[in-house]
Amino acid sequence: MSNVTSEKVSLYSVLKLNDNDIKEFICGWGAAAINITVTFPINKIIFRQILEGMPVGAAVGQISQEGIRLLYRGILPPLCQKTLSLSLMFSIYEGCRNRICLLTSNDVLAKILAANIAGTMEALLMPLERVQTLLQDWRYHTKFKNTSHAFRYLLTNHGVAECYRGMVPIIYRNGLSNLMFFTLRDQSKVLMGKQESLVTNFISGAVIGGFTSTVFYPMNVIKIHMQSKIGGDFEKFLAVTREVYISRDRSLISFYKGVQLNCMRSFISWGVINASYDFLKNLLI
Repeated sequence: MSNVTSEKVSLYSVLKLNDNDIKEFICGWGAAAINITVTFPINKIIFRQILEGMPVGAAVGQISQEGIRLLYRGILPPLCQKTLSLSLMFSIYEGCRNRICLLTSNDVLAKILAANIAGTMEALLMPLERVQTLLQDWRYHTKFKNTSHAFRYLLTNHGVAECYRGMVPIIYRNGLSNLMFFTLRDQSKVLMGKQESLVTNFISGAVIGGFTSTVFYPMNVIKIHMQSKIGGDFEKFLAVTREVYISRDRSLISFYKGVQLNCMRSFISWGVINASYDFLKNLLI
C-alpha cells in the first residue's frame, strides 16, 4: 500500500506545474516581444510576395504607396499570438520533454512528443494568425477597420470554426519545425560548450531559425492561401497544395517565392529570440 502511495506522490511531483515552468513561459514571452516590431515590416513584404507572387521590389513599392499609417496595420494579432506562442513553445516543450524523459527514460521519444505537443498547443492561438492574414491582405483594407472588427465579422457571420481555417498546415509546421529547432539547438549547445555567450547564442539561433523556417516555408504558403478566403467549404490540405502548384505554372520553386526575405527575417528574429531567451533564462532560472 505504501509503495502505491509513494508512486502516486512521485508521479504527481513529476507532472505538477513548478516554478521553472512559469519562468520558461516568461522567458519565451520576453524573447518574442523584443523582436516582433523589428521584423514586422519585413514580414509584411514577405506576405505580399506569398499572396500575390510578386517580386520583392514590387511588394516594397506597393507597401510604400500605402504609407506609414498602414505599415504596422495588423501588428496586434502577431504581437499577441507570437508572444503567447513562443511562451508556450519554450515552456511546454521543456516541461513535457523533462517529464516524458523522466517517465520513459527515452530522450528521443521525449523530444518528438514534446515538440508535437507544444506545436499543437501553439495552434490553438491560430485565430490571431488568421486575422493577421486578413488585415495584411490589401483586398480587405476597406472591409476591416482593425483586429477587433475582423474578429467580430468572422464570429458573427461565420462562427468560431472560421477562425480556425487553415489549421492543418499550422499543426504540421509547428510540430516539425519545433522538433528540428530544438534538436539542432541542443546540438549547438553541446558543440559550443564553454564558448557559449550572447553572441554565439545569437549566431546559433539565427542559423538554426533561418534554416528551419526555410525548410518549412511552403507550409506558410499553403496556410496563407487557405486563410485568405472567407466562408465556403474548408479546403483540404492536398487540394490547396495542388491548386497553388497549378496556379504557379506547376513549379515547386514557386512555393519558395519570398523565401529570401523570410530567411533574412528569420535569421534576425531567431537570433534575437535565442539570445534574449537564454539571457532571460540565466537571470531568472
